[in-house]
This record gives sequence, C-alpha cells and structure tokens, in this order.
Amino acid sequence: MSATSTVTGTEHTDDEATRASAGAVRTRLHGRGVTVDYGRRGSGREILHGVDVVIPEGELTVIVGPNACGKSTLLKALARMLPPRSGSVWLDDRDITDYAPKEVARRLGLLPQNPSAPEGIIVSELVARGRYPHQSLLRQWTPEDEQAVVEAMAAANVTDLADRTIDQLSGGQRQRVWIAMALAQQTPLLLLDEPTTYLDIAHQVEVLDLTRRLHRAGRTVVAVLHELNLAFRYATHLIVMKDGEIVATGAPAAIVTSDLIEQVFALPNVIIGDPISGTPMVVPRTGGEDTCQNGPGE
Repeated sequence: MSATSTVTGTEHTDDEATRASAGAVRTRLHGRGVTVDYGRRGSGREILHGVDVVIPEGELTVIVGPNACGKSTLLKALARMLPPRSGSVWLDDRDITDYAPKEVARRLGLLPQNPSAPEGIIVSELVARGRYPHQSLLRQWTPEDEQAVVEAMAAANVTDLADRTIDQLSGGQRQRVWIAMALAQQTPLLLLDEPTTYLDIAHQVEVLDLTRRLHRAGRTVVAVLHELNLAFRYATHLIVMKDGEIVATGAPAAIVTSDLIEQVFALPNVIIGDPISGTPMVVPRTGGEDTCQNGPGE
C-alpha cells in the first residue's frame, strides 16, 4: 500500500483532522498533538511541538531529519518510553497508557540506541530475553518460547552465533542479535532507533537488508536513520522532521525534492535517481568545486 503524500510547514494539532488522517491510512499506531519536553514538570526544553503522526500498517517507515530535531524522541514517545506533556499516542485504537507495560511489549517491540547487555552473556540467552513479555508466574518457559527464539535467530541470520558471547561479535553481528531479541517478542510492530549508528557501510546495508526482509514478511517497521540515500532506498514511507515538527510524509519518490532537502538540512543539492534502485539520491553542492569533465588521471 502507499500512503498519501503530504508536505507542510505548519503544525496540525486539531484532533478531528488527526483522527481523519489516521482513518484514511490503515494504522495500529499514531500520535495526536504529541508534545514532549525534557525536564521536571514541563520545565525543560520542548523537543516535540504538538506532533501528529500516523505509522502506516505494513510499511517500512523511516524517520529522517537533522541532529537533535526530535527523531528519537518521537520514537520513544510512540513506544511509551517518554510520556507526552500533552497529546496522546494510540495503539490498536486505545490510548497507549491504558495498557499494562507487558501488553504494550506484546504488541510493539523497540530496539533503542546503544542497547547494553550483561557482560559475558551468550547470544541465545540474550535473544531469549525477548520472550519476557510472554512470561508470568503461571507461565514459565515453554516449547513455544523456544520455537520463537529459534525462528527469530534464523530470521536475523544469527543462528550460527548462538553460543558466542556478545563481546566477541562485530558491530553488524551485534545489531542483528539485538534485532533477533526484538523479533523474539513476536510483535506486529517493530521500532528501531538508529540501528545503523557506528556501523561501516557494509554492516549498515546488512542491517537494512534485514529490515527490508522483515517488512516484506509482513511486519510494520519504523526506523530512525541518518544516512539519507540509504533511507530513501529502503523506506516505503518517509517522515521528514525539523525542529520538533514533521514537515513532510509520504513515499520518498513523491516528496523528496532539492528544495525540501535544502529547507530541512540547509544543504544545497541536486536530486538524481539512484542508479541501482531508482529512488531519490542526494548529491550535495559544495563551494569551490570544479565540474569533472575528464576521466580519472586526465
């Protein structure tokens, strides 16, 4: 499915408009007028300014924007890690605060930035922690839990790492293990906060290929990314943010323009087609450059 494209420089907080937008797109997760600040009792700096956001079901949504524009804050608010000062987040047609924490974790999986693991823990044990939301005093480890872990490790291509410790793995391997843990939760929604940070380009592609496979297998995936050209290549739905607001949403090919990139990132640029995927590709214009008209070394 493809969501309707919108580009806006104004803030929309009208609850009826948000409700209509959410109704026009199949969604299990959306926010209405979400305002978030850091600080006690609303005394801190406001990060999100009355944001309305709809996460289309069945899409691979990527959130992009300059540093400190509120991308990770928005993801945390959607996952109930940060309570809004005003506004609300809705999950499966209920205010997310109406759910018990474990119920949220059975519906929505979140991989935060820079997750940490106990020293010496092996991969299979870490992935098994994804089954925590399904455990209780009356329901301990079951064959179903074991099968979920096996399937999650296979989906993330980390089965051969099962008996290794986390500190023995490369950056890309670690990220795939963390994603496997999130997959073991067996949630229809998966939120990834900068899953490619600190990875070299080969490992970035490795992780993003995994998110694409998950999306094509039927999961709704949301990821915060920094690398624009990779974001445009992998996203089926794009959210562009600036200064705590959403300025554009839709399919990358429908909304990405040179003017938008310059407006959001203050970067003079040219947009061309990616020679592999055909998706938008940003080529920066920088001062003092000569156009290369000859071949290398000529």
